[in-house]
Amino acid sequence: MTDPGRDLDLLVIGELNPDVIVLGAPDRPAFGQAETLVDGISLTVGSSSAIAACGAARLGLRVGFIGVVGDDDLGRFLLRALAERGIDVDACLVDPVRPTGASVILGRGGDRAILTAVGAIDALRATDVPSSLFARARHVHVGSLYLQTVLRPGLASLLVAARAAGATVSVDPNWDPTGRWEPLDDVLAATDVCLLNASEAQALTGEMDPTAAARALAAGGHDGLLVVVKLGAVGGLLVSGDQVVQAPAPRTEVVDTTGAGDSFDAAFIAAWSAGWPLAACLDLAVVCGSASTRRPGGVDGQPTMAEAVGLAMAADRALPSTPVGRP
Repeated sequence: MTDPGRDLDLLVIGELNPDVIVLGAPDRPAFGQAETLVDGISLTVGSSSAIAACGAARLGLRVGFIGVVGDDDLGRFLLRALAERGIDVDACLVDPVRPTGASVILGRGGDRAILTAVGAIDALRATDVPSSLFARARHVHVGSLYLQTVLRPGLASLLVAARAAGATVSVDPNWDPTGRWEPLDDVLAATDVCLLNASEAQALTGEMDPTAAARALAAGGHDGLLVVVKLGAVGGLLVSGDQVVQAPAPRTEVVDTTGAGDSFDAAFIAAWSAGWPLAACLDLAVVCGSASTRRPGGVDGQPTMAEAVGLAMAADRALPSTPVGRP
């Protein structure tokens, strides 16, 4: 039963940046003032954390967000876009000096290159997050740990406080652009669910096999840590104690893979928070992650819960009738 004192199913603590999506990008853009024609260019909600927040809201969760934007048009675009999707952005901060971070994504169907200007992406500090937010949230999610360099030193204590206030916690470390891959043992010790893709799991553990990598990460966290590995077009797997669960991805005609893993995160969190069996949580996650690839960008292809159920049925997967999010 949902705690009536908690008005947020999900609080996301994360980075904020828009994405400029370039579809049909060449392998090597031609310099020398040459002009190359591409299939399309669009401005949309970006950042792993914000895309996950939008995916959760699309599935029916009550979502709040705290992050930092600059005092500029891109920042105002982002806050407006999140609010239009039903996300509470009242806790978001505006940096008067640094510009809003931004990414340019060069997409070619199932592959992409990402160019990111950090700007205010790493401006959020642990002390910027009011403890009162934790009392409002059933679940707290943090994304892009390696981009949020200012948040990272105080993150473990922040997550301990969230759990002490009665919230469950998940993290998605995302890619480390520095290549250092510093261990996350302190964070995992205060985390209930760790979500990451196979490349990230391999980089963090040195294990080539995704299941072995998940087991290694689970061993580095607290007893009971659930590790979920996203496998792209293959699907996903999770490790919970001695249990290993796998789910294949449904067949999908891919337009753009941007944000697919973040939509996966949103769906897994929604189902897990609702108490679904782990296999069903993974099924919903791979269905929603796959569905998001049908449209350019990370948010326009995200399904509603009704759409996700229909897609699951078409793939011969039955999902529980227990609702996610608000009762």
